[in-house]
Amino acid sequence: MDAIHKKVGKNLQAVRKSRGLSLDQTAELTGVSKAMIGQIERGDSNPTISVLWKIVNGLKISFTSLIEESKTEVTVVETERLEAFEEEDGAYRAFPMFPYDQRKGFEIYAVRMDPGCSHESEPHNEDVEEYIVVTGGSLEVEVDGETYAIGAGNAVRFPADQPHAYRNNTDQVTSYITLIHYPS
Repeated sequence: MDAIHKKVGKNLQAVRKSRGLSLDQTAELTGVSKAMIGQIERGDSNPTISVLWKIVNGLKISFTSLIEESKTEVTVVETERLEAFEEEDGAYRAFPMFPYDQRKGFEIYAVRMDPGCSHESEPHNEDVEEYIVVTGGSLEVEVDGETYAIGAGNAVRFPADQPHAYRNNTDQVTSYITLIHYPS
């Protein structure tokens, strides 16, 4: 099984080539340098979540479309076996549980945030929504200047096509499941 950055590189290159885009054109669409796109495609770079969001927004694809999964009728996912996308010096970890499936229109992540961690997210594509279920700790979600406190066992839904942020202002790890829904 390839490391996650190798899968991302292969899939990014496949998307780019299937659209007949050069590295220069891809850089222009995404706002990510030609050199960085080349490094990602070769598997020489492990891009941050922020860089990946620029790529998927620029190419108008889902985040996890860059990660291929084999199709089976029953899929058991063990989070501890997944390689996480990390931000905030590893204090924010997103585990791709169910990559995007165009027929279903969504993807699901398990997220863990260390105490004191704050993560700002780039706006997603138009009409994208996020659904979050907090499974441990407490999470603050800021959307459109409003902050919402979500405790364990509770959930929130919001339009993700605008800047939004996640904060763990507690002294314990916060964990949650997020479903990102893409309109058809």
